Amino acid sequence: MNTEVFAARHIGIAEKDLPKMFETIGVENMEQLIYETIPDDITLKKALALPEGISEHEFLNHIQELSLKNKVFKTYIGLGYHESLTPSVIKRNILENPGWYTAYTPYQAEIAQGRLEALLNFQTMVSDLTGMEIANASLLDESTAAAEAMTMLFELRSRQQKKDNTLKFFVSEEILPQTLSLLKTRAVPLGIELVIGNHETFDFSEDFYGALLQYPGKFGQVYDYAGFAQKAKANEIKVAVAADILSLVLLTPPGEWGVDVVVGTTQRFGIPLGYGGPHAAFFATKEDYKRSIPGRIIGVTKDTDGNPALRMALQTREQHIKRDKATSNICTAQVLLAVMAGMYAVYHGPKGLKYIADKVHNQTKQLAKSLESIGFEPLNAAYFDTIKVAVKNSKRLREVAESKNINLNYVDANTVSISLNEAVSNEDLKTLISCFVESDDVKNHSAKNVEVGEVIPTALQRKTPFLEHEVFNSYHSETELMRYIKKLERKDLALNHSMISLGSCTMKLNAASEMLPLSWAHWGNIHPFVPLNQAEGYQEMLKTLEQQLNVITGFAATSLQPNSGAQGEYAGLMVIRAYHESRGEGHRNICLIPASAHGTNPASAVMAGMKVVVTKTDERGNIDIDDLEEKAKQHSENLAALMVTYPSTHGVFESSIKQITQLIHDNGGQVYMDGANMNAQVGLTNPATIGADVCHLNLHKTFSIPHGGGGPGVGPICVAEQLKPFLPTNPVVETGGDRAIDAISAAPWGSALVCLISYGYIKMLGYEGLTNATKAAILNANYIKDRLKGKFDVLYAGERGRAAHEMIIDCRPFKANGIEVTDIAKRLIDYGFHAPTVSFPVAGTLMIEPTESESLAELDKFCDALLSIRKEIDEASADDPNNVLKNAPHTLEMVTSDVWDYPYSRQKAAFPLPYVTENKFWPAIRRTDEAFGDRNLICTCAPIEAYAEA
Repeated sequence: MNTEVFAARHIGIAEKDLPKMFETIGVENMEQLIYETIPDDITLKKALALPEGISEHEFLNHIQELSLKNKVFKTYIGLGYHESLTPSVIKRNILENPGWYTAYTPYQAEIAQGRLEALLNFQTMVSDLTGMEIANASLLDESTAAAEAMTMLFELRSRQQKKDNTLKFFVSEEILPQTLSLLKTRAVPLGIELVIGNHETFDFSEDFYGALLQYPGKFGQVYDYAGFAQKAKANEIKVAVAADILSLVLLTPPGEWGVDVVVGTTQRFGIPLGYGGPHAAFFATKEDYKRSIPGRIIGVTKDTDGNPALRMALQTREQHIKRDKATSNICTAQVLLAVMAGMYAVYHGPKGLKYIADKVHNQTKQLAKSLESIGFEPLNAAYFDTIKVAVKNSKRLREVAESKNINLNYVDANTVSISLNEAVSNEDLKTLISCFVESDDVKNHSAKNVEVGEVIPTALQRKTPFLEHEVFNSYHSETELMRYIKKLERKDLALNHSMISLGSCTMKLNAASEMLPLSWAHWGNIHPFVPLNQAEGYQEMLKTLEQQLNVITGFAATSLQPNSGAQGEYAGLMVIRAYHESRGEGHRNICLIPASAHGTNPASAVMAGMKVVVTKTDERGNIDIDDLEEKAKQHSENLAALMVTYPSTHGVFESSIKQITQLIHDNGGQVYMDGANMNAQVGLTNPATIGADVCHLNLHKTFSIPHGGGGPGVGPICVAEQLKPFLPTNPVVETGGDRAIDAISAAPWGSALVCLISYGYIKMLGYEGLTNATKAAILNANYIKDRLKGKFDVLYAGERGRAAHEMIIDCRPFKANGIEVTDIAKRLIDYGFHAPTVSFPVAGTLMIEPTESESLAELDKFCDALLSIRKEIDEASADDPNNVLKNAPHTLEMVTSDVWDYPYSRQKAAFPLPYVTENKFWPAIRRTDEAFGDRNLICTCAPIEAYAEA
């Protein structure tokens, strides 16, 4: 074995395993399997035009050298991004810990109680600091959170008896530029008219349904918005506020003015800048709007034994249920970053946060007074951490500052703004002041500390306590926090324990060598709005990644800006919309979507201003060509796009795909390919070959960015030549095509930091390793399919009987024994496995995807578990629910109880197969009671007494 070949470490199947696997499947070799799986007319005839893979050692040397091309300046640009200090205990035990970063979204609450508690802490922190009643478990960034507030309030118009034609939304001119750009993107397809202006002269006319304010303003001024909020309420205008979370430690929280929504980012709570992301945004609102809030909410409930339990609450808002009726297409969060930000608050507590906020504020006051004393006029009367200063020549100041490795925000020729942060020292302040001295040739300067009075008016000073719950007042030593983090980690089943075979979610290895650079300062401490010559390492990495993805997809250009898969869907459709408008065909608004599509597809289409027309699927799970042709022709005058997942959501390479895409083109539409299943395409076929025009890619699936318990994700779009001009831009750092649409996410390159992972994945695997990884994914899926043959029915297969990279097993026949698919999912926990995807895309089924990074031994353990469960199903009876499946999962408390009232042994309950004894995972709770939790919604760290009363 060549120890320098990364593919040998990433791909779990060894050469010696192949004969057994081929025999089980019934093929002679890999070539036969691929021939029987992928239609010949779309198979690539040449290898990917990418370099050979490099070793992990070579990659780490390369990425280290590349990082040094980034210049780490002291950056005071602000605009929603600030250098922060990640406590080492959080960095080592969460950010760098696969027990946290390889976990999946907590749909199986019984094996996710640790993450759920960490997210409940996050929600509590947000609710306390904003003064709002309920918060979600994070959104993608501040700008998209503000856009979600705009659209949520738009949907709520009917509740305030506004007319349907009330379409105006006021935006304060103090809003961050990237937020304004994103609001424009979202507003246009929904017919919302943005009115940008001064909040002090706003007329509160009945034409407006909502307003958005920035607190503090983009250049630091702290306004008293209480009067605005009262007038708005009197005129039935709902108010959203984008707030700086650290400032809320000292400032009156917006919730106390009676506003409807508060949004922002938690980046400055210990999250690296990372050239723009990933960072966890927050969204807090009134409990009255709990049925409309976008994203996920963690809530308290109880388990089968009545013990407190946590789970994702109000899941009926999920897009796979609401589809085109959904008010948001969000299907993810920024869980890993939210966990870190919440732990930052746990570690520092209210007193620690107060210390940090006071330090930042006092240094800002000191800076303002010092500059004033040497002749520079501060332009803000009230401020927290940012001052706006009049200068004679900002160009000269910039030259001096950059010579001292300092970045400021140069507003115009005679104005700058300066934002301080927790990493600023007194020496940094002296250096900063010296830039002004030198730029203006100030004589007799003395940098003495000056006494500064209060600059936050009494009415705007926070008077209410926050973070009073025990969790924020208990873990302030490193020892205690380390143990608390470990206690939570032990409650979660992640990829470092066993295979997670989630269909459509591709839970593959996130290699340590790909992850290591995320902790390095030369990648982490770069502000997204620094001059490009300070981010040459990032620029080289990002441009190379774009080119790599162009080659893999066969397309002409890529935008890395979308920072989730659903956001990639939306971006792709908005690019298609812009293309049609450029040709004078802006009336094209019909989007055809197969019935089997992921629920975010129709939700994204509606957000992009399109009307969804659903097309049928046949009995084999393929698109019904006749129905598609009928609808394409019926809507040919207005056909905008087809959204198609390939291979299909049913895990099949449909042989008629080129006929399908040609049909859409013949009727004037563009083809959007959902890249959720790209893990079965890379190196063997691609979106361009099948006839698509645009696709999004889930870098957190196919290209090895970890799921992080439900985020971060990256969803770049790759486009054909005709769509290239419309790729999205950014208002601060120009990106995209020459006819670019407005921003899709806040940062120019979205979540740039984690793009390092996919860059490394492609760089180390090379063209051959990428292709072999795809082959291994297909091999593993077909191996599981044939090992389960005769015991479980596989619903769909290709024309030659093969699965793609995933397959669906039908659990509906077991209802005759009283067993539901959920029972099988919960019983798998007792065998040490996370359940496959439950009841998607077909109710009562399990969708299994083993990925390429699992070994034959692990595949066999999983198959043995399912086959053992199959015997247990046969033993079950619909007349007697007291069986091992209905009672699963079995906790340690159950198994060690003095009382055992079950008709099977404790060993069968907890150790059903010999391998389980070697590495037993104990679920923290029994099954959660979803209905109870939704009836008694508690989404913050309430005292246990409050839970008991409910």
